[in-house]
Amino acid sequence: MRIGRALLLTAVTLASAVTLSACDDGGKPNGSAGGNYVTGAAGISTVAQGSRAEAPKLDGETVDGKTLDVTSLKGKIVVLNVWGSWCPPCRNEAKYFAKVSKELADAGKDVAFVGINTRDNSKQNATAFEENFGITYPSLYDPDGKLMLRFPAGTLNPQAIPSTIVLDKQGRIAARTLVAINDEQLRSMIDPVLAEQ
Repeated sequence: MRIGRALLLTAVTLASAVTLSACDDGGKPNGSAGGNYVTGAAGISTVAQGSRAEAPKLDGETVDGKTLDVTSLKGKIVVLNVWGSWCPPCRNEAKYFAKVSKELADAGKDVAFVGINTRDNSKQNATAFEENFGITYPSLYDPDGKLMLRFPAGTLNPQAIPSTIVLDKQGRIAARTLVAINDEQLRSMIDPVLAEQ
């Protein structure tokens, strides 16, 4: 029985290593991503303006009981952050999202932040998370992960939480990361899209 568990643990460890190494291929096109993504050293993938895919329709009830349709934000850059209150990496990065969203709002930049809260069994946990970390932007409440399944294959891994996607002003996917990030990495995803004409 111990040998079987050891083999299983080794297999899981190897699979995890392969998965993590796929995020960092030195800036080469990532053919396994199912798109025209180029992944940089920090695991942040970008798509050239002419090769971007339209984001799916993301709409529904928010954590605070309102409704939101992300397509109503076209004309702005939209930062989508997939998170759960149960997720330690989500808790680690939340302060950076609160900070950057406030900085950009204070600077009058045309950037909207939207969370996608997933796999939380109650809105109470999600609301407490937002209050604890100073998250002031809305989050769609997606306990079953159905919104994440709307993304085209290879765009967003439903198992990769947290994940962040940046949409350009036309509602197309410009950048993504499937790992937790800090404020500098988040700005490195947003600033090039802000600079586009």
